[in-house]
Amino acid sequence: MFALVDCNNFYASCEKLFDPGLRDLPIVVLSNNDGCVVARSAESKALGVPMGAPWFKLQSMAKQYGIRAFSSNYALYADMSNRVVEVLSAYTPNLEVYIDESFLELSSFADRDLVEYGQHMRQRIAQWLGLPVCVGIAPTKTLAKLANHIAKKRAEFDGVCDLTRIDQAQRERLLGEIEVGEVWGIGRQLQQRLQTMGIHSVRDLRDADAAQLRQMVSVVLERTVRELRGISCLSLEEVVPAKQQIMVSRSFGHYVYTEAELASSLSTYTARAAEKLRKQRCVAGALTVYLRTNPFKPETPQYQRNVTIPLAEPTADTVLLTRAALKVLKHVFRAGYAYQKSGVTLSELYPVDKRQASLFQDESSEQRSQQLMATLDKINQKFGRSTIRLCSEGQSRDWRMKREKLSPAYTTRWDELPSVQAK
Repeated sequence: MFALVDCNNFYASCEKLFDPGLRDLPIVVLSNNDGCVVARSAESKALGVPMGAPWFKLQSMAKQYGIRAFSSNYALYADMSNRVVEVLSAYTPNLEVYIDESFLELSSFADRDLVEYGQHMRQRIAQWLGLPVCVGIAPTKTLAKLANHIAKKRAEFDGVCDLTRIDQAQRERLLGEIEVGEVWGIGRQLQQRLQTMGIHSVRDLRDADAAQLRQMVSVVLERTVRELRGISCLSLEEVVPAKQQIMVSRSFGHYVYTEAELASSLSTYTARAAEKLRKQRCVAGALTVYLRTNPFKPETPQYQRNVTIPLAEPTADTVLLTRAALKVLKHVFRAGYAYQKSGVTLSELYPVDKRQASLFQDESSEQRSQQLMATLDKINQKFGRSTIRLCSEGQSRDWRMKREKLSPAYTTRWDELPSVQAK
């Protein structure tokens, strides 16, 4: 038995949490460079604010209805997500964690009233963290997702839906009313394709010929059909698998024209990628540098390069990786272009303890490198990212993405903690 606990409008809820003045206001959270809407509060959804809409196109609507916009505050969202997981870990030791939702394995709690158990989770998270959540309970992960959708959309379930507690007639009616696009893993293109095959609702997909769908579409869709029938095909992934490649890339807050600014951005991105690499205890055997201008302005000169180089020695050392990235930059940089984006990708990753030794490898030098990186990570973790960084990352870093509507880091910076005044 699985439960899916999902934070309602997570990014928007985090923004409202520390500012009571926002409680009943429509708000949206914007993508990098304050571009498009990536999250909406319930009030904004009710006004018809579309997901992915460019913020500059919503100015008149925002003025009319008083819609407030916020830049993405990733530090706040990550910290609140960790706090939710900490609360949920008291209910079961078996969790699969995402940013705003978690699957819980509840088979060992079959003797409990799981609806009551779900309500207890909701109340504790609301009381301890101030975040609203809904809970979906079912015998498979796909059905738990649907149960969570029902819990959100149907007020009569009061935020918790256990599909096994619903009588068959009501369950059939509910699954017949939910569009097939709400099923986990069914994207817009696949939904349109299924509709041409006469599959419009969740019930239609559940009752379809699984073997035929496997032949016509994919084995993944066949697995989804079986999950909808209550046959568990997806186990709980308690350990996040190591990434096969690590990419860090951002659009700039303004156009960049000089090699020095590009070097600063690539140094910063390489440092972030190396930090992630060390966190999963891996080394990289190859590095890619990526540059481009703005493809949506064809009237301006266009340039794009994507160059991958092998590393002489697989490494997770920020210094060595940055040196390689800047070497590539010298070969690919072209003056006279307005660059909009750069990025770094680390590939050919494998565990550090399985790295093949080189004939020319200096063991003492490698040991010093590991000690230096461990010290770097420890200091930056304790005092904040970039407390210690390479000189090539620069001081001003004016190229950084635009975040003009950023809220305070309420839970991760001492100087931005919320304050209360008693009168």
